[in-house]
Formats: sequence, structure tokens, C-alpha cells
Amino acid sequence: MTIGQVPTIDGKVGRFARQFQYAIIAFVLMSICPLRTFAQDHEHAMTQQQLTPEQKRRQGALLKMVREATERFQDVREAEYEKYVLTFGCVSGPDQGAMGLHYVNFDLFGSGVIDPAHPQVILYEPTPSGRPKLTGADFLVDAEQWDADPKHKGPPELMGQLFHYFEAPNRFGLKPFYTLHVWAWKENPNGAFVNWNPNVSCESFVGPTNNN
Repeated sequence: MTIGQVPTIDGKVGRFARQFQYAIIAFVLMSICPLRTFAQDHEHAMTQQQLTPEQKRRQGALLKMVREATERFQDVREAEYEKYVLTFGCVSGPDQGAMGLHYVNFDLFGSGVIDPAHPQVILYEPTPSGRPKLTGADFLVDAEQWDADPKHKGPPELMGQLFHYFEAPNRFGLKPFYTLHVWAWKENPNGAFVNWNPNVSCESFVGPTNNN
């Protein structure tokens, strides 16, 4: 008996079994790309204990550089003065935690340049007082722009940290992009460079929240 055949009187069950197999295969194929980002987050979290001393040193150095570069943004008005604009509302997930508030500098985003001293996005968490609290930074790169450059042989990385890929359409309404969150001001138990932070919440945000 071959795979997919089921002994029946009229063969209807056999045809149903084959159709069910095809439906499962199609579902898996459609799910591969959306799960890509989750898999990258999982990989970042699971490999923390396997890091070499040099990799740990580079991670620490990147966190230090981002903290120094964004310290002046403790007051969100400074970020707004430097053309960072609140975009996407407050981004939360059903069970992964949240990303929080994204203040995007679209001039930096359009440049396609990755510089730890000039992140494209400043991350905040809403608070009951109404004053957003600085949590980190996000480096954002247009995927088509990056991939079109012959000098780039793969996804961008920053000091050894590989960027995550978001395909389109996506919840942000952007074209496909690469992103790297750096939780320089808010501890993330899952890792300092994963997308979602379970210690961040959108509960205090006044306005529409960007959920899954």
C-alpha cells in the first residue's frame, strides 16, 4: 500500500486523505515565511549560553555604544526635536510581550546606512504618567534597497548581530525590511537583540495599539 491510500469501499476516503495531505503541505509552506522571524528570535535566545567570550564582548560593546548614543533621548522631546516620529502606535503581541513605541527617523531609514551611533528608531514604553520611558533602539533597513547592493552578500549585521527579516505585507505597512532591536535600556530575559520583550507592555498607551 502506498502512502495516502486508505482501504475503502468506494475510494472516497482515499481521495479525502490525499486532499487532506495536500492541504497540510500547503499550510506548512505558507507558514514558513511568517515563522521566519519567530525562528530567528528563538535562535537568538537559545544561543546565549553558547557564545564565546569574544562574542559576549562584542554584544556588550554594542549595548554600550547604543546606550551612549541614545542617552539624550531619555526625554522623548529630544527625539522629536531630532525628527523621530511616533509610528505604528504601540506594538504588542498576544503572548511574546511587546516592542512598544517606535519613534522613526525616516531620513535615516531612507539612507540605508547602519551606524550604531544613529539608529533609525528609538524605542519607548508607555507609562501611566504619559511620559514614554526609553527602552532601546531599533535599526531598520529597507530589504529591497539592501539586497540590490552587489556589495551585500546576505542580511545586514551589526557587530556580529544578524538582522531579522520581515516580509510584506506586514503589520507595519512597510515594504520588506530588516530589523535589529537593541534593548539597551530595558532588560529582556529572552536576549538583548530579539524582537519582542516580555518586560514591555502597551497597557498604558492612550491611542490605537498595533496588535497581531
